[in-house]
Amino acid sequence: MDTPIVDFVKAYAQSGKARFHMPGHKGVSFFGCEELDITEISGADELYVPEGIILESEKNAATLFGTSCTVYSAGGSTQSIQAMLFAAYCRADKRGGKPFVIAGRNAHKAFIYAAAKLDFDIVWLYPEQSSGICSCIVTAEMLESQLSICGEKPFAVYITSPDYLGGVTDIAALSAVCRAHGVPLLVDNAHGAYLAFCDKSIHPINLGADMCCDSAHKTLPVFTGGGYLHVSKDDFFGFADGVVGSMAVFGSTSPSYLIMQSLDMCNRYMSERIRADIKDCAERVERVRKVMRRNGIEDVSCEPLKITADFRNFTADGFDNTGDYFRSLGIEPEYCDGDFTVFMASPFNSEDDFLRLEAAFDNICLTKRVCKEFTIERSEQVMSVREAVFAPSEVISASRALGRICAAPSVSCPPAIPIAVSGEIITENHISAFEHYGINQIVVVKN
Repeated sequence: MDTPIVDFVKAYAQSGKARFHMPGHKGVSFFGCEELDITEISGADELYVPEGIILESEKNAATLFGTSCTVYSAGGSTQSIQAMLFAAYCRADKRGGKPFVIAGRNAHKAFIYAAAKLDFDIVWLYPEQSSGICSCIVTAEMLESQLSICGEKPFAVYITSPDYLGGVTDIAALSAVCRAHGVPLLVDNAHGAYLAFCDKSIHPINLGADMCCDSAHKTLPVFTGGGYLHVSKDDFFGFADGVVGSMAVFGSTSPSYLIMQSLDMCNRYMSERIRADIKDCAERVERVRKVMRRNGIEDVSCEPLKITADFRNFTADGFDNTGDYFRSLGIEPEYCDGDFTVFMASPFNSEDDFLRLEAAFDNICLTKRVCKEFTIERSEQVMSVREAVFAPSEVISASRALGRICAAPSVSCPPAIPIAVSGEIITENHISAFEHYGINQIVVVKN
């Protein structure tokens, strides 16, 4: 597959032209990549008005993912999440009540801030069973029940899948419910770009999502910040025509050409090697899982390349948490919250990486502990998200926040899943969760 962005930038770097344009380094090497770092010069196309090399590269990506339209993000999934909500919001019927979205409770804070910027309400879908704040599997029955009692029609249903622990929602079933009600299904697939290239695609856009965002950099060989916004092949709701403009509303006017080159080069990789590489990597991950099972450690992930070790009932001897145990052995997990430790694998992990992880699971000394169970309670919303986010606020100790109104989404770090959402009253349940996840300070609306 051709790489038009990469080819153009390489040719420009080799041209020897005097660079009387941005950026200020003028191609002179400080870190080593400056000669390939350009701006929207003649022939380089523009990300938000693509007519040349960027459009050609995005069409290549659309072919690979099987979409009617795929556009690049240099602002990660945050930009894509807000853009797809904006695209759906623009088509909302605003003649009745205030526009709203039905959403799984495990929504990234980018979704919360989109609600503040666009001023829409949220009807939350809470998990029937919860193992923590990082997971919220929404069933078709839950969605059908909520749609049937809403009265007004939401302008979108918003789902996060896969979630941070590797939980996967039945997107095909949710899509069928949404289509029956004439509501678009939007999916935050930040962790699942590679799912399109398994033996059989399990990518949300191929399972019925109307729009879907991917963080390419999370699971593909792309620079941090590289992402996609996809529109479904049938484009039932006509999103493709305006989606580039929606991205412009939330993106920098100086998008990184280094990121765009990595997205462009990734197209070639996906067209030539990725399927075989993912199959081999999935087999290698399964061998790690066998070692885990041999040592009584459960993997709760449903993703082929993600390992989520369940340590709710155990702790590693001599360490405050299991993350510190793995770090002591030269292994950096993606995430550890005391209950779960997440490892994200890719075909670019070496055999030594996997052997080191296997040895860590083989040699870990575990002590039983009492697991503290959390139930995600429904919270009382007393201010709109927009009102709370834009209200005067203050930072206070989480232990003193009982009865206060959350201003900024309170999250665990790094998964950014809100315990309390802007505009909600903080309860004892919230405070217990803050303590459990090590959140010591939160932002509340000033009294």
